[in-house]
Amino acid sequence: MGTVYYIMKLLKSWYGILFLALPSLFAFATQTLTGTINLILVGDLGFLVIAVVGVSNIIMYNVFAIFSGIGHTVNYLVAQNFGAKEMRKGMQRTYLALIVSLGVALIIALAGWLASGAVLKLTGGSTELVTTGGEYLELRFYAMSFGIISFVFHGFFRGVGDTRTSMVVSIIGNVLIVGLTYGMTYGHWGLPDMGLVGAGYAILIGEAIQLLLCLFVFWGPMHKRYQTRSIPKPEWSELKLISQESGKLGMQEFSMSISMYIFTIFVLKLGDMAAAANEVALSVMSFGFMPAFAFGSTATILVGQEIGQGRPKLAKSAGTNTAILGTIFLLLLGTAELIWAVPIARLYSDDPGVYELAAHLITVSAYLQIFDGFYNFYAGGLRGIGDTTFLMRASFVLSLFMFVPLTYLFVMVFEWGSMGAWLALYSFLVALGLAVMIRYYRTDFNSVRLKVAHG
Repeated sequence: MGTVYYIMKLLKSWYGILFLALPSLFAFATQTLTGTINLILVGDLGFLVIAVVGVSNIIMYNVFAIFSGIGHTVNYLVAQNFGAKEMRKGMQRTYLALIVSLGVALIIALAGWLASGAVLKLTGGSTELVTTGGEYLELRFYAMSFGIISFVFHGFFRGVGDTRTSMVVSIIGNVLIVGLTYGMTYGHWGLPDMGLVGAGYAILIGEAIQLLLCLFVFWGPMHKRYQTRSIPKPEWSELKLISQESGKLGMQEFSMSISMYIFTIFVLKLGDMAAAANEVALSVMSFGFMPAFAFGSTATILVGQEIGQGRPKLAKSAGTNTAILGTIFLLLLGTAELIWAVPIARLYSDDPGVYELAAHLITVSAYLQIFDGFYNFYAGGLRGIGDTTFLMRASFVLSLFMFVPLTYLFVMVFEWGSMGAWLALYSFLVALGLAVMIRYYRTDFNSVRLKVAHG
């Protein structure tokens, strides 16, 4: 009888996790699929364009990472406030974060206007790559200025457990981006034939529409439940808290993204074809990042809400159950990637040099991506309890003092080519995943308290 009760309780817990995780999974899936389809669409323009898009993606990943801490902070703080039934405090924190994100958006747009060409040159790509990608990258900067504000809204939606709204908004925005990319890249449906620049405008328009949808939902349907149109009086101690937490979580993400940026620079030294194959493989492996992000976000929500309700034991078990389900998803996905690596890679490019190398990289990565999952699952749980300092330190140290030196050693010294770069990448992810997991289980959840601002 006790065993049956335990199984029923576990299944109920898993159902609750899936109820939150699946909408996030679909949201991240459409985002990942959008990037994949866009890469396939522009792939007909040649491997140079594939390389341009890949390098631009890495640059945008770095820009997003620097400021993504604002959205992550809102996510875990609102989750704690929601669990503690202190949503007025949650609304106050959300508005302060929105003000900060608006200032950040203006800085990003200004950087795109003034420095896109210079940023692209820093990657070390060929002169032809820089010339081809300058205007496209500028449009990506403008799109990111909208996206960083939207990310704060998504942090709020997920913090209150409304992952379905976040999913719907993401799907609408991403479907629009795909449609406009097809139309504006090649001149279909009466739209102008703009080539790669058209793909840039498609992303810009899609991000702007997604922000408008976030505003509509936040000030419209959500007002009745959370009084979202009532702007609370700001407390500067709360602004200080948000800035500090955003800085730590932003540094966590940025240290990883800048190391990926350096990784890309080393790969570019191998030539444009190797860069294209690397981008194809990263695009395919991003389908593994998708459930990792989704279940990591779910861990933040569940752990944060349970901490808010004063139930530390349930908070810790929620993180564990989320990690178990996420790992199952990654095992299934890795098996599919292992079996169909070559056909998947050929969807991106008909060039044998590109798809054969990409398929080899995909095969090696199929199951190793589980460690990236461990990192995301348990980092999500640690965000839920507000353990942001450890996340920042672990990411910074392992990114800059392990990943970057190993990439240099394997690519430039040992001359192992693209495979050497990927061995360095997964050595880093294994170490980071294990470090975060160990931290999670060594943490005394009974000592965890709600995050509060200090004057």
